[in-house]
Amino acid sequence: MGAPDMDDLNFADSELDCHVRNAINDAVQGNSDFYNQLVSVIHHHERLGADEAALLVTCLKAVTKTVSSINIVHHGSLLAAIFGMSLWNYGTEVMDALVELLVSLASTSGEYVDLCLETLVVNFMPPPAPGSYFLEHLKQPRCLAKKAQVLDRVHSTLKDIANVVPLSPLRLEKIVRDRMPRIYMKEPLIVMYVENMLRLEGGPMGELVGSTILVALMDRLIELDVEIAWDDIMQDDFQKGIFDMELEDFEVHADHTEQDCNELSREALIQKFFSGNLTAAKLDSLMVLTFEHIKSCFESGRIVQVFEILLQSFQTTILTAYKSKFAQFIIFYACSLDPEICGKLFADGLSDIFASRLNPEWRMSAVAYLASYLARAKFVPVTFVADVLESVVNWCSLYCKNQNGDINLKAHKVFYAGCQAIMYVLCFRMRQMVAIPRIKSQLVRMHIENILEHPLRPLQVCLPSIVEEFLRLVKANRLFTLSQSCVDFGLIESEHSRAIGGMEKFDMFFPFDPCLLRKCDSYIRPNYVYWSMVRSTYDDEGGTSDEEDAADVAYEVENGMSIPGGRRYDDDENSDADEFECSLDKMSITPIDRKQRFMQMPSKIRPSASPESL
Repeated sequence: MGAPDMDDLNFADSELDCHVRNAINDAVQGNSDFYNQLVSVIHHHERLGADEAALLVTCLKAVTKTVSSINIVHHGSLLAAIFGMSLWNYGTEVMDALVELLVSLASTSGEYVDLCLETLVVNFMPPPAPGSYFLEHLKQPRCLAKKAQVLDRVHSTLKDIANVVPLSPLRLEKIVRDRMPRIYMKEPLIVMYVENMLRLEGGPMGELVGSTILVALMDRLIELDVEIAWDDIMQDDFQKGIFDMELEDFEVHADHTEQDCNELSREALIQKFFSGNLTAAKLDSLMVLTFEHIKSCFESGRIVQVFEILLQSFQTTILTAYKSKFAQFIIFYACSLDPEICGKLFADGLSDIFASRLNPEWRMSAVAYLASYLARAKFVPVTFVADVLESVVNWCSLYCKNQNGDINLKAHKVFYAGCQAIMYVLCFRMRQMVAIPRIKSQLVRMHIENILEHPLRPLQVCLPSIVEEFLRLVKANRLFTLSQSCVDFGLIESEHSRAIGGMEKFDMFFPFDPCLLRKCDSYIRPNYVYWSMVRSTYDDEGGTSDEEDAADVAYEVENGMSIPGGRRYDDDENSDADEFECSLDKMSITPIDRKQRFMQMPSKIRPSASPESL
């Protein structure tokens, strides 16, 4: 007599338990009729009616009671049906029965643990069907409720499995990493997956899997970052740097008002260069998720623990990445939340790498990051800037004492990187430093002029725009005395920079140049120094009084960086957007001379491995 049809007969729960147990045992003996019916019930993925859903719940509960009899050899089709189920396809009763079965399977045999964990991780995102519906209507209340129902059960079940299988979190971290969506997948899917990764990191298992999850996330961010090709974005008439157009436009319209010159605002730039760039949009969304997670870690007192992981990841991935443009702002934002600990750790770590005997390109990248950080981070006190700058100057001074040769880019590229970093920081910070007598004295004692006048001739090697601006500021502030021949030689070389160096001209990047990701801007802007804010303090027109300077300096020493002679961010929240937009039109470090075009400060975003051009 054949096996009863499960769809036609009404069983009491106890009777069905018996039938399921017998079906599982009979399958071992080769009698698979009722077993196959059981598999078909569990494998049914179409929309279920009330009776079908009730039958499925009962079958799952019955299988849960007999997991000790399941054998991966004889019951492969049953296990495949179970592990192929998606919580997104069912109501809450079926979901509860399924996760209960997964916990039982994981606790019964070690060979099922990875399969159970992978089934749950797969549910971080909806399946292809009806996944497309969820993605299109994700913000509707019904879909949000469904998302919460599924993901709450996923994470609680992962925790339940960890309770019964203590080693499961170590196996989970590999599965989470391996299952990360590829960068070509749709943005909502990637975002949802990362949301769950960060939920794991901040949850009960965070201490066990958190470091791996954060490292995996940073790897994915940098993978997206390097996919954004400037060559693809700046084509046709946009062969030059992304900010060079604003510089030229500003000069062409020098007779117009500043308001007229703001037509190419930040939003217009984003629309022009990033409209339709799906990779940039994905990176933007994922970085915002990461910012929010870091903020929650700060609020819960975990920021230092998380930052140490981020810093390690930064040093092994972002620091050495060839074309990182935006991912580095994750570390910048974390530093802004805790300048005293995280900010100092970051700067000290970069200083140590620069002064080490590691790969020269890493050291050059480290000092470029250090200079860009000290120049751009509003929250870094000028006293700390002076101390870190002195450590770079001391290294360069010691290097000079051991060298007698002439210009050699390849042999001395780390030294030149250090010199360029010194000048870049002073272009942004010099006025603050000379306004404080103690720091001004400290700066004078550094004897930077001895480095710049060395036969290695750094003024002829570093970026001409930085050299020219630095020399102009030194002269204006009477900080120290450079020989006229040194100054003249530097300026001549600035005017004919390609004549000597050619394509091998020393051309470093500054990785914290303005970030053009729209959503990220609100997190970075309040703690960021734009060049227009600094340049305005050097204009001959509209200078401030000594009393105003002293007040600004006092505020800055106590609270981090302020902009002497200009508005502070907390003075007027509405000024942020205007300041940011107009900054793009005022990236030149020096006032515009309508009779002569001066060199411009390198405010365009550069591929972050320009040192390799050496």
